Amino acid sequence: MNVDRDRIEAALRHAVRTPDAYLTEIASHLIVAGGKRLRPVLAVAAAQVGRVEPVSDDVISGGISCELVHLGSLYHDDVMDESTTRRGVETVNAKWGNLQAIVAGDFLLARASEIAASLGNEVAGLLAQTIGRLCEGQIEELRHTYDRARTVPSYLMSIEGKTASLFAASARIGALVADQPRPVVDALTNFGNAYGMVFQLVDDILDITSTEEELGKPAGHDMEEGVYTLPVLLTLSAGDSAAKRLHEMLGVPLHGGDLADALSIVRNGGGLAGALESARNYVAIAEAECDRMPASPATDALRRAPQALLDSLL
Repeated sequence: MNVDRDRIEAALRHAVRTPDAYLTEIASHLIVAGGKRLRPVLAVAAAQVGRVEPVSDDVISGGISCELVHLGSLYHDDVMDESTTRRGVETVNAKWGNLQAIVAGDFLLARASEIAASLGNEVAGLLAQTIGRLCEGQIEELRHTYDRARTVPSYLMSIEGKTASLFAASARIGALVADQPRPVVDALTNFGNAYGMVFQLVDDILDITSTEEELGKPAGHDMEEGVYTLPVLLTLSAGDSAAKRLHEMLGVPLHGGDLADALSIVRNGGGLAGALESARNYVAIAEAECDRMPASPATDALRRAPQALLDSLL
């Protein structure tokens, strides 16, 4: 699979260039800071399934539209979370203020929509629907902040909206723009969704198991902010003395020693194993979708990608 990262990077920077140097600086802040560009890479891979030739500029544009939605959502997330660092640099809200961050995030979403519209009605509609799903997933998370009775289906619904839906859209847009056969488009969409679920589950597991140095932010940040992810929810549902102790601690903001104690309970309980098993199930779903795709180097790369996420936990 030939992923032209230079084309992706150049197109991404060009997409946020405006006559206003101040807006360009703010809009490109996290782009300049770097990133894996997983969403445009997935769009390119989807276009290359069953093929070997380079992808068109339109495929690159489709992937960029998804990356801009992702970046816009990060600008808004950092305002809501009052974050001060992202990708090793100051967040936009920390450097320029909340108002600028919100408007710049809106600008990135608008530019993403403009690019999608240039690729046709189906792509434009899909991207708009995906932005809506991101909002639905975020609202589902917010309404259960500090909720010790949050259910696993609520958690899964939230991460499917917040994270997996954009990976699914990236794969689908890449496939649509490349005029892949409809059964292949659907298989790639399902793959993207399953990959996104693995991605978020792994991220939530790492938030519990990693150190602050490894994460670049405090460990247990989600639990501290009242966002109870799958390892925490499964630990709470165990019904043993540790679960009862954790239940007594949660429901309010955690600080210092309390956060360390809560982390220790989750790390030593069965919730992490349960979350890992859930991630393995989504890996299997993603791999099964690859069986519905024509053989190619891109198909092989996609098949390896979900397991590679899991391996990062080892």
